[in-house]
Amino acid sequence: MSVLDSIIEGVREDLALRRKPLGQVHEELTYAPKVVDAHPLLSRDGIQVIAEVKRSSPSKGALADISDPAKLAEQYSQAGASVISVLTEKRRFGGSLSDLDLVRKSVELPILRKDFMIDEYQFLEARAHGADVVLLIVAALSTSQLKDFYDLATELNMASLIEIHTVEELERAMEISPKIIGVNSRNLKTLEVDSAAFADLLPRIPDEIIKVAESGISTRSDVEFAERYGAQAILVGEALVRAGDPISAMRILLGRG
Repeated sequence: MSVLDSIIEGVREDLALRRKPLGQVHEELTYAPKVVDAHPLLSRDGIQVIAEVKRSSPSKGALADISDPAKLAEQYSQAGASVISVLTEKRRFGGSLSDLDLVRKSVELPILRKDFMIDEYQFLEARAHGADVVLLIVAALSTSQLKDFYDLATELNMASLIEIHTVEELERAMEISPKIIGVNSRNLKTLEVDSAAFADLLPRIPDEIIKVAESGISTRSDVEFAERYGAQAILVGEALVRAGDPISAMRILLGRG
């Protein structure tokens, strides 16, 4: 079993424990905050940042004791983030929907629910809790699931960040006419990081699609490398939560420090 398979197995088990009747979730949807469109923010000139509220990871273990995710999100907003990413997977990343709720109340920026989306229920759940963007990991989904989930997210007025790691996954992603594609330099099946994925895959993505570089970005030179190959945005978590001063850390990454 790969690392990705193991994570998804845990996601299914946790989802079974918290699943509510669909009628209740649909009722909660009627009270959900209005969607904030992430596309125009990520399309602005200059490199944009999707800043992540992230306590731990399967590859590094514990990263930071984030006692106040709302405050961290406010700092990200102050530093110029375009989107706030909130991990909601519990077992490997220490996240929760409660974190998403707290962040939603504290900032007006679009919020990405960062999780392993493998069930329609999770999309209704995401929107009910105020998510504006969801993550679709091509490696974790069949071709039919990818299309169905993308269509469902669109129906719920949420944007989708389509995550790829290989040329084959890019080809599958292009079949659904995505608006945002993220190239993950980390192989989710082995957890190995190779920035060559940016150089190989980012230039292959059509210019009309927003290109995001994910994982392995901790220095200004890492940002410049991704930008050189076409990245319009970076998704960063570990480097910011470990920095102690996330505002200064983000400004340094952006070349403003």
